[in-house]
Amino acid sequence: MFGNVIAQDDEKPTYVQGIIVSSSTSEVLERVNIVNLNQVVGTSTDTDGKFEIKAKANDTLHLSYLGYKSIKVRVTNDWLKFGETTIEMTELALALEEVVVTQLKLTGYLEVDMKQVPIISNNRYSISGLPNSGYEAGKSPNAINKALGAIFNPADFLYNMFGKKPREMKKLRQMKKDDEIRNLLASRFDREMLMVLLQVDRFDLDEIVNQCNYSKDFIQTANDLQILDAISECYEEYKVLSRNKKRKS
Repeated sequence: MFGNVIAQDDEKPTYVQGIIVSSSTSEVLERVNIVNLNQVVGTSTDTDGKFEIKAKANDTLHLSYLGYKSIKVRVTNDWLKFGETTIEMTELALALEEVVVTQLKLTGYLEVDMKQVPIISNNRYSISGLPNSGYEAGKSPNAINKALGAIFNPADFLYNMFGKKPREMKKLRQMKKDDEIRNLLASRFDREMLMVLLQVDRFDLDEIVNQCNYSKDFIQTANDLQILDAISECYEEYKVLSRNKKRKS
């Protein structure tokens, strides 16, 4: 029995290596985002298209790269045994969305022109006893009531979402601790990696942030790391309020 304990303590983590190339040109792809969905660790390919990531048999790797179709790759025993493998990614045709630009009619007079520029101000309301910087609810007369109402309602969207997804919320905490994943998310705005890791669609992801009382402006402009931190703060507050509710009951 003692020998078995020693063997477990000495067990070393395993890694897989690979090279990612374009299926159409066979050229290596640099800075491909790679995340192990099971162990919640991330990395990216170097200038030679190579990567190494912690993994074990049956783990799933999610690969994403701008302009290419994202794929999931299962880690096999053969891959672990024989080492580096080549993975192909397929290029996508990029379609630009129509952008509507509202032109300002400037007069040349600073005081007049300044009044034409729309100003978006999103206030944050902090709640005593909760750890984050507060809730973003705007300047409307009922803004504070809206901020308090959403989080203190135990039957709202957040309760249903967080209460039914404890495993995904555990991954959320792991994502915050992994510096490589944070670096990857800081440069992304497509929400894809967050959706895959948390097992939600784009609508639910945006709705989570919205129900946490972040403004539409924040949701539309924040990078994926900011969205991750926003959801994480809201989840931690949900746990505090949930515990307090149970104690009072």
